[in-house]
Amino acid sequence: MNVETAGIGALAIALAMAVVTLATRWGGIYVMSFVPISYRVKQFIQAMSGSVLVALLAPMAIAGDNGARLALLTTATIMLLLKKPLPAIAAGILAAALLRQL
Repeated sequence: MNVETAGIGALAIALAMAVVTLATRWGGIYVMSFVPISYRVKQFIQAMSGSVLVALLAPMAIAGDNGARLALLTTATIMLLLKKPLPAIAAGILAAALLRQL
């Protein structure tokens, strides 16, 4: 199936992605309304968010360029020191930009 990406096709693609995103988010909330939040479930949810982050960042660390690796290292270091995500992300972006500029 091919969708024309000019004109109304791009709008149709964006709307389809929005519907799928909303369905998965609302579906997850609906399903979790039937699960009692025990200590084990709470631990699972907290561990799952970290594992998703690692799954997204590991390929970048392996296959990325030196700018990406420096950004990951800088972000992790600043996050461990300050425990605030926004300055850590900003420092990682700045580190990658500076390395790539040189």
